[in-house]
Amino acid sequence: MITRRHFLSAGAGAAAALGAGVPLAMADNGQVVVGTWGGDYGQLLSNLIDKPLLAPKGIEVLQDVANADPRKTKLLAERQSRRGSMDVACLSDSDQYLVASMNTFETVDDKKVPRLDKVFPELRTATAIPHIYSAQVILYNTNHVKTPPTSYADLWDPKWRGKLGLADILYPNNTLMAALAGGGSVSNYDPAEKKLMELRSLDVKIYPSNETLAAGLKSEEVWLTVMWLARGYMWKKAGIPLSYVVPKEGAVAIVFEASVPRNARNKDGGFAYLNAMLDPKAQVAFADKMGYVPTVSDAVLPEDIAKQVSLSEADRAKLLKPDYKYVTERSQRTLDFWNKQFKG
Repeated sequence: MITRRHFLSAGAGAAAALGAGVPLAMADNGQVVVGTWGGDYGQLLSNLIDKPLLAPKGIEVLQDVANADPRKTKLLAERQSRRGSMDVACLSDSDQYLVASMNTFETVDDKKVPRLDKVFPELRTATAIPHIYSAQVILYNTNHVKTPPTSYADLWDPKWRGKLGLADILYPNNTLMAALAGGGSVSNYDPAEKKLMELRSLDVKIYPSNETLAAGLKSEEVWLTVMWLARGYMWKKAGIPLSYVVPKEGAVAIVFEASVPRNARNKDGGFAYLNAMLDPKAQVAFADKMGYVPTVSDAVLPEDIAKQVSLSEADRAKLLKPDYKYVTERSQRTLDFWNKQFKG
């Protein structure tokens, strides 16, 4: 469990296909190629880090925009090449664990990334900096849900028939939610399969993306979902009447990280970029815009934002850290069951 008292918990938007990547010929010593998501996340990187923090140092940032899966594929395919196509790779914690296990990334220390000493220790890893993070909660429409559920298991109550919506792209997280509801754990997803089939019989609605799920919540086609608190914050700012519950089973943390590939063309520029991602002003601005909270001790959130994205001391004590090894080893079974049996 993550029990840090500083945790003020809140994904990043999906983007274009692999073909939108940056050509190798465009990368030189004055440029840093950042493999990242597009949408809100990519735009905020540009507005809060690339232009104000890197451009004055003479570093031009080129974004290689793609979803996480093609980025992972590219990193793994290139790891034997002398020169890779990315200087910085942004991934979620579980994806970073998988790619790092193939000896793909440089190690990170405070000599390469001076601001690393400000990172909360429990968020540090050997090969990445933690950029932003959040927690998985139950979001609900306050106009229709007057007695909100208190646990994941409550979502199986027949009174919510047809009113629960889930994002298809978050199938690993939805599977973990079902496992916890069925008595499983971060290291035991087996109960999820029975629970997901039960959920299917209760007419759960599956949306292809976070954005289409938000539209379903806005139109009140569905009233509840399981989602990152940060997303709930953004959707509430957009006018959807939402509140949240931290489930009794515990909220699962997610961290979005960044690494420098071992074959990066501009390693110095890559580490400079990682350091800039930890800038306190930029971190607070990300919290304001996206609801994901800072990973460094000197980034203090304004009280009005903190109230909307914070967890209580009791809820922070129940935060769950994914079992990355287990998730990686079980990933194909998780995907196959979701696509072929639950959705099929």
